[in-house]
Amino acid sequence: MTGTILGNRYELIEKIGEGGMAEVYKAKCHLLNRFVAVKILKAQYSDNIEFVNKFEQEAASAASLSHSNIVSIYDVGSENGINYIVMEYIDGKTLKQIINEQKVLRYSDAIVLSIQIAKALECAHNNNIIHRDVKPHNILVTKEGVVKVTDFGIAKATSSVTITNSDRIIGSAHYFSPEQAKGNFVDCKTDIYSLGIILYEMVTGKLPYDGESPVSVALKHIQEQVIPPIEVNPNIPQSLNKIILKAIEKEQYKRYQSAHDILIDLQKIKQDPNADIIMNTSENEYTKIMKPITGYNEVPKEDIYDYEEEDENDKGKSRNKIKSKKIIIGSLIALAVIIVGFVSAFVVLNKQFGGNGIGKKTGKAIVPNIIGLSKEKAETLVEEQGLKFVTTTESSDKPAGVVIECYPYPGTEMDLSEKDEVRAIISSGPKVATIPNLMEIELEAAKEYLKTYNLKLGNVSYAFSDTVDEGKVCDQSPKPETEIGNNTTVDLVISKGPEKKVTTVPNLVNKNLDEAQALLENAKLKLGTVTKISTSDESLDGIVTVQSIQANKKVPENTSVDISYYVYGDKSMVIVPNFVNKTVREARELAAQYNLIIKVKGKDEFIITSQDKAPGKEVAEETVISLTSEPNP
Repeated sequence: MTGTILGNRYELIEKIGEGGMAEVYKAKCHLLNRFVAVKILKAQYSDNIEFVNKFEQEAASAASLSHSNIVSIYDVGSENGINYIVMEYIDGKTLKQIINEQKVLRYSDAIVLSIQIAKALECAHNNNIIHRDVKPHNILVTKEGVVKVTDFGIAKATSSVTITNSDRIIGSAHYFSPEQAKGNFVDCKTDIYSLGIILYEMVTGKLPYDGESPVSVALKHIQEQVIPPIEVNPNIPQSLNKIILKAIEKEQYKRYQSAHDILIDLQKIKQDPNADIIMNTSENEYTKIMKPITGYNEVPKEDIYDYEEEDENDKGKSRNKIKSKKIIIGSLIALAVIIVGFVSAFVVLNKQFGGNGIGKKTGKAIVPNIIGLSKEKAETLVEEQGLKFVTTTESSDKPAGVVIECYPYPGTEMDLSEKDEVRAIISSGPKVATIPNLMEIELEAAKEYLKTYNLKLGNVSYAFSDTVDEGKVCDQSPKPETEIGNNTTVDLVISKGPEKKVTTVPNLVNKNLDEAQALLENAKLKLGTVTKISTSDESLDGIVTVQSIQANKKVPENTSVDISYYVYGDKSMVIVPNFVNKTVREARELAAQYNLIIKVKGKDEFIITSQDKAPGKEVAEETVISLTSEPNP
């Protein structure tokens, strides 16, 4: 379809992508003189009402969103059986291409990318739109590292009917959530799960679940426990490991409850990789079936209740219920004594023969209760069960060297093998509490950060800043890393962006056009509308006669000044302006004022570095001028 013109303005230049139901072309918008991306529904689906509706739904969903991390929708149309969407052209790569090239991303880069994805999802969710197909293939990254989420083709409004009990699962198997795999209710936490999978892939270079078919992958999302990413890549911080695991919890209520929540944690660990991330209710708080923990003298009440229920259901023994309980409890105690004796004898014999006794590395083992014990004692208990003892450290309010958590949990029964290991988290002691670094964080995120540290927000003031974006923290008191001590209140200064400076308008009258333009540039002003006035006096040709703002007046920098200049005779000639050091966008605007045509490659914010026709040269209107541009340093 290259060369086709749609809507009498969009010329298809080259095919740049293809998905399951559409093709994407780079195109030139001749009306606005800019490049755009045109997504065209494949011909085989043009007569399918369902696909056409889905295609139109994408346009409607994305067009309602306005965010710097979401691809903008400019236009939508249908022509000669061609259904198309016109959108922002992104000069970059998909996140999937970046992952394939780099294999494993630096965790700091992954955090920055994830923050931008989370911001895009937050915008969509705030507009009641669930993406439902968040995957690295649908995430574009510009050369400057800006994320653009695209492809809202299967997005759905949260107020509409969900895909409950659907036999047609929509989404990509490697990235969709357990509720999608089951065809159950989806909400914003569905997109958060997919973001967690993407983050997992970025920092490990692997997908947490893979299989021979989409069905087998879907079943793993539902049934299999994920290998923590820190086990695949030990170089990532524990805080990031926790964020990923929390995002990809199988039950929706255990995940982050909103994109804003995960965004806050991501911004937190961007500033401090050692920040404490609060997980949801741990597995210890939920009912589990497990063996009695070694070292306990009491018979677990759960076991007694199980036996009582059996006695009540056994009609033949209902009259001897109380007696049966006593017999059972007594039997259990006796059995426990026998088991303890047997295990003790086995351990002694095993040690006596150098650990080479019968049963080494075969059979079952019970994870002992090592929480609260010293590292040395915990290691002894674990190795006595024939298991490997692996440790990591983490700051806590517990004394240094004490086990604060272990995986699998105490009481878990394991099959002995060379790979069986118990991972224990050892306390490194309390972390010295210091004031967090809130610099360059948005005010709302800074407030959440302070809550995490049990600090109060003090005075909030505003000031101009040339280095920090508007709306973000540009100063704080006390300063970052100051010990908290008695400081419980933090004052913040929020950036108002760069201060608008004032300049003096130069005198442009009786100057030629090129001189006038140079004077405006030196005064940090812009050339506005240029009007030509015919004259029969050749000596006045190209001389400025009127300026819209009088000379010596004080105005803000970048103010536009309109001028009028003389043109001798009836010739359609113009003076070539100076395009160098202007952005590509400014160059296009300037060319339009002079009725010239420019040829330039580069984004709107790129800077013009050279031009093939010198400034001040007189040329005919609609002359083509070639410009060279480079990224703005």
